[in-house]
Formats: sequence, structure tokens, C-alpha cells
Amino acid sequence: MDLGTERPQVPAKARNLSPIVPRASIAGRALVAVVAIMTFLASITTGTVLLVSASASEWQSEVASEITIQVRPVAGRDLDRDAAAATQAIRTQPGIVEVRPFTKEESAKLLEPWLGTGLSLDDLPVPRVIVARVQPGSKLDLAELRRAVTQVAPTASVDDHRAWIERMRSMTGATLFAGIGILALVIVATIISVSFATRGAMAANRPIVEVLHFVGAGDRYIANRFLRHFLRLGLQGGVIGGGVAMLGFGFSESIAGWFSGTPVGDQFAALLGTFTLRPSGYLALAAQAVLIAAITAWASRRTLFATLNDID
Repeated sequence: MDLGTERPQVPAKARNLSPIVPRASIAGRALVAVVAIMTFLASITTGTVLLVSASASEWQSEVASEITIQVRPVAGRDLDRDAAAATQAIRTQPGIVEVRPFTKEESAKLLEPWLGTGLSLDDLPVPRVIVARVQPGSKLDLAELRRAVTQVAPTASVDDHRAWIERMRSMTGATLFAGIGILALVIVATIISVSFATRGAMAANRPIVEVLHFVGAGDRYIANRFLRHFLRLGLQGGVIGGGVAMLGFGFSESIAGWFSGTPVGDQFAALLGTFTLRPSGYLALAAQAVLIAAITAWASRRTLFATLNDID
């Protein structure tokens, strides 16, 4: 049937704007959701690792700047006199900026978390505790400090907290490795999801791809169209997942304030600090979202060329 002049004319520009891959397909929306979830999980993991690392660094700095001296009671010696002599010996050491001797009541109060309150500790050999703060950046001669303290108080012991610092470093390293492992799993899951989505999109649009091949379109031209499509989906998912994670960290300090003073809140504050992510942390989360979008595009490109070779 000849329609003559009634045939609708579509401008060439409008025809060129028609996408090869449908933008608002069910598979596309599902892939955006998958990438958003993966980006959110990766951002939560990265943010938590950054918080733990920052908190551990503060612990190590604080612990390394203090030295604890314990003067134990022993028969035949005056505990108060030994504690005062040890305090004076510590003050004479170079690099010591502050010395705080604990009283008998303060030393006994340190045992309350383990022994409880209301107990009489007069009959227990409770040592006297002396805390010395080291000047930041100074190199303290620990052997000379031990010699000077034990010379005036033979029952005294000096602890520079090296064991605690090593434990903190081990915990920080374990947390970092766990975070890297989770990120690796998220990236692998993202690549697998994108590969399946790409093959599905290629299968759904196989007739179009065959027609493009027939009219002379090369593999690179077709792959670039699909690549833009999946890069757009990856960016959408990365922005959604990363944005939600950033909002979560932004409000985490306020949420932590609600639980302040409770056992759960105190434990999380001891582990994660103030829940405040530094500006560099937010930049890392943004870069991670872009990285996941790039991985989405890279995975789709590899799958595209493999699928195009099968079609050929």
C-alpha cells in the first residue's frame, strides 16, 4: 500500500538519537541496584577500616606517650616512702614532662572493674601506681629510668606498654586485611553480576547486533555503545550506594550521641572513636564509587568482545 505523502518523516537527528541498548530496561534497573548495594557495602567496609585505623593510631600515640611504674608493697619497707622516692627519681629523668603518683585510694579504685565496689582492700598488697608522660618526639633512655627507679625502690617495675602497642598494631593489621578481603569479594561479585547482565543485554539485542554487522558496523563501534550504557549504569549505582554510605557516616556521630553513656555506646566509642570520618575518608569513598563504576565498564567491555566473537 502506497502511503504517498502521508508517510511520516522522522528527522535524521532523531533517528541517530535512538539508543542501541534500551536505557530503562528491567535488567538495567536490576544492575543499578546490584552496583548500588555493592558500592554501599564496599563504602561501609572502607569507612569502618578508616575509623578503626584512626582510633588505633590515637590509642598508640596516647599509650606510647605514657610510662607506668608500679611500686609493690613488701615487708620491711615503707610503701609511701618508696613511692615518693620513685616519683622524685622519675622527675629527674630527661624527656619526662609530667609525673602523677596515684594515692592509695586511687590505686585501689583501679581494681573496682574487676573486684567491684565496697570491698576493703587494706589487707591486699595493692601496689602504688605512678604515671609519667613522655615529651613527644623525645627519645627516653628506658634502661637508665629503670635503674634510677629500682635504686630507690627495689620493688618497683617500669612498663612502657610495648605489649599493648603490639596488640594494637596486630588488631589494626587484621582489620585492614579483613577490609581488603571484603573489598575483593565485592569487586569479584560486581564483575560477575556485570558479566551476566552484559551477556543478557547482548542476547536480548542480538538481532540488532547482527543487523549492525550486516550493514558494516565494526565490533568496536557496537562495543562502545554497550560500554557507555553499562558505564552509565555503574555510575548511577556508585552514586546511589556511595551517597547513602556517606550520609550514614555523616549522621553516625549524632546517632552515637544517642547511645552515649550506655555500655554499647562506650564499647563502640572505644573501638571506632568519635565516629567522625575525616574529609580524606569521604574523598576515598567517592573515589571508590568511581572505581566500581570503572570496574563495571571494564567487565562489560571484556564480556562484550567475547560475546561479539561468538556472534561472528
